[in-house]
Amino acid sequence: MKYQKRNKALILLADGTIFHGKSIGKEGSAFGEVCFNTGTTGYQEIFTDPSYYGQLMVTTNAHIGNYGTKADEIESDSIKIAGLICRNFSFEYSRPSGDKSLEEFLNDNNLLAISDVDTRALVSHIRDNGAMNAVISTDVDNIEGLKKQLAEVPSMEGLELASQVSTKEPYYFGDENATYKIAALDIGIKKNILRNLSKRDAYIKVFPYNSKFEDLEAFKPDGYFLSNGPGDPEPLVEAQAVAKEIIKRDLPLFGICLGHQVIALANGISTYKMHNGHRGINHPVKNLITTKGEITSQNHGFAINREETEANPNVEITHVHLNDHTVAGIKLKNKNCFSVQYHPEASPGPNDSTYLFDEFIHNIKNN
Repeated sequence: MKYQKRNKALILLADGTIFHGKSIGKEGSAFGEVCFNTGTTGYQEIFTDPSYYGQLMVTTNAHIGNYGTKADEIESDSIKIAGLICRNFSFEYSRPSGDKSLEEFLNDNNLLAISDVDTRALVSHIRDNGAMNAVISTDVDNIEGLKKQLAEVPSMEGLELASQVSTKEPYYFGDENATYKIAALDIGIKKNILRNLSKRDAYIKVFPYNSKFEDLEAFKPDGYFLSNGPGDPEPLVEAQAVAKEIIKRDLPLFGICLGHQVIALANGISTYKMHNGHRGINHPVKNLITTKGEITSQNHGFAINREETEANPNVEITHVHLNDHTVAGIKLKNKNCFSVQYHPEASPGPNDSTYLFDEFIHNIKNN
């Protein structure tokens, strides 16, 4: 293993707090909302998840890069995080099936990353003070200049980001001779969601974020899907209009994460920005229908209003997060529609939540 001389780097938070580290390789600055993920594995999937667009990712696992990267373990066509912050970065990797090192993967995607940061202290600070904008930079002698640039970065609250990650043109996924046809609205869709639908005998047409209901209907689908994605759900008025029309016609509809929030908004339930969100692969959820617990993968900084959900006569809460009792799933009492706040396709060890895809197909069959 060769010795590498590395330049100084820092992370500057919007509240003025500074943490120091070292550059992984690329020089410059990267801005975004700082957040943390508590997963011990799956960093490649995290970095390529469109839901993380515009965010500086702090990994709480002490070692990042030790098993390299693999071409078939991506969730989109490129890295979507704005920058990476970690404790120990492995320039070498030991997995025989790996394609390249994480350093090469980051360089291929032109991503700024810093390591040797006291991530425990940083995460504690975010937990106490909430998610906020930040900058990571190798320009360590220009603190005042970085503060001025950081002050101009828009808040995640009210920020529409689906348009930045959605497909520009419709495309197909799966076997065109499959039994079921599903129209998926891409507001930041992960590839593994498409894989899970496809292996359940479905052929999917994926539509851009601003598609109208008539666009999806022209595919003559058996069911409709609203994907995960980044940013605030409130500005997604076109997606909400699509959800309202599907619900009005009582067609099978399933939503995940951002799609879940869009469905809530379409039913008059508001959303709010969380203190620091849920991001990790061991979040406990209780299914109120079966009373069973689920260990889930989660990635969201917004949630739906629980009081408004409970007060809505047409909506039933089906799942709750056991750490903070936020709403983790809903279904409409009089319509063929349900959604969850977490990621059943992620399967972070246990496959506790993959049954939700089976339920969607079951709803399509019954319809």
